[in-house]
Amino acid sequence: MIDLIHTYWLYFLVGQYPNGPLGGLALTVLLASLALLLALPLGIALGLARVSPYRALRWPVTAAVFVVRGTSLLMVIFWAYFFLPTVTGHKTDQFSTMLIALVLFDGVYLAEIVRAGIRGVPKGQFESARALGLGYGRAMRLVILPQALRSMLPSLVNQFIATIKETSLGYIIGLTEVSFIAAQINTQVFTHATQVYLLLALTYFVLCYSLSRVAYLLDKRLNRRAAAPARVPLSMDPATNPAA
Repeated sequence: MIDLIHTYWLYFLVGQYPNGPLGGLALTVLLASLALLLALPLGIALGLARVSPYRALRWPVTAAVFVVRGTSLLMVIFWAYFFLPTVTGHKTDQFSTMLIALVLFDGVYLAEIVRAGIRGVPKGQFESARALGLGYGRAMRLVILPQALRSMLPSLVNQFIATIKETSLGYIIGLTEVSFIAAQINTQVFTHATQVYLLLALTYFVLCYSLSRVAYLLDKRLNRRAAAPARVPLSMDPATNPAA
């Protein structure tokens, strides 16, 4: 395996770049990062619609969320690859097709994360904001959503991990992400399939496990901060205030 890494490490990391399109592990991480970044605003909008008091907005979005969640990502990729060109009249490249599919798919899952985060904020926070004269939209934007986003950080990291693994389906449409590159390396060496795919598995494991530890540490820190008792100012503490 050492000889395999020594020979193909650069191709495994970046594909044919700079003499060709970017590929390999760099493309996988770039695609997953862009997908999550672009899906986050969509997820927030859909999540807010899921908790909206207006049925005309909540019900159609809820139906769309359940439809996409009940569909495999592979079907979403096929829709983006075959259906969109017939509607728009323009054929998208593999990277754009995979990005569109991941943004749509992850946006729906992020919507459920956002909805759960909003539901997790104590109801009194919203009532207090409304009592101060804030409308529904401003109360959500200024009071509820910032608190919900902080509690959602571990779930967002976990969704990023899932997105990294989802990029491997780009192999179906010829996207030169890391699993596609591994298959090409295996075609060249052929007799070392075990070593090639073991290296691919180790790459996914190291990347995803590292991110899962980040999610765990974030969750632990947030729980510790939530469980910490509020500090009483010195002047308000009866035990240390001589005037009390």
